[in-house]
Amino acid sequence: MNTTAIKRDAIVLIPACSNLVGLHPSHTVQRKYTDAVFYGSQCTPLFFPAMGAELDVNILLDHVHGVFLSGSPSNVNATLYGEDITQPHLPQDPLRDGVTLPLIKTAVERGIPILGVCRGFQEINVAFGGTLHQAVHELEDFGDHREDKSLDLEEQYGPAHPLQLVDGGLLHRILGKHKTTVNSLHGQGINRLGEGLVAEAHAPDGLVEAFHIAEHPNFGLAVQWHPEWKMHEHPDSRAIFDAFGAACRRFAAQI
Repeated sequence: MNTTAIKRDAIVLIPACSNLVGLHPSHTVQRKYTDAVFYGSQCTPLFFPAMGAELDVNILLDHVHGVFLSGSPSNVNATLYGEDITQPHLPQDPLRDGVTLPLIKTAVERGIPILGVCRGFQEINVAFGGTLHQAVHELEDFGDHREDKSLDLEEQYGPAHPLQLVDGGLLHRILGKHKTTVNSLHGQGINRLGEGLVAEAHAPDGLVEAFHIAEHPNFGLAVQWHPEWKMHEHPDSRAIFDAFGAACRRFAAQI
């Protein structure tokens, strides 16, 4: 990890999750996400509490040059895409939902670069009117994309399946290849792709694993896997965060 002093002028906003730390309600962001933004994108991460729909996202967006939507143990509330919750045993985070969905649309309208990972990928899809499979592993046409939680973290985040990139797409251009291999730690996945979102990559079973936001004037990319995990050991992951950081710096230079 490069610890050389670097001037990180671009500020990247990271919404926190609302959850429990011990017995205390807390706002949290996992270190691996902030590290990926700081060391990979070479930007300054700024995370804020999940205060729900009462929070004015414009106050936040007035002062940042990028938005990074991290993964989380929680799921996007299914009622937000017109369905009942079929997996009530899994955690929900309505306070994060209340912030991120309006934040996404407003950031895109303002041309602020945005990168989504796992839950963030699903949040963007829902924000653009898409829907999710609430349990991909229960569907006949798809495989099981969940991690084996009996394994240690190294194995859980290890290579899980190949990925086919869409020829000529944004991700293809960033990585400079047609295929790669990714980890897989998600129970939910894309059902209907949101309006204006364009698929960038597919798993072997056809599940959409990446998309870009067609109407975004700068940079709008989301992936279902976890490129932040030990990012510096994986050239494809470094390339994704480097491209995001470059977009944030370009945006900062314009305003």
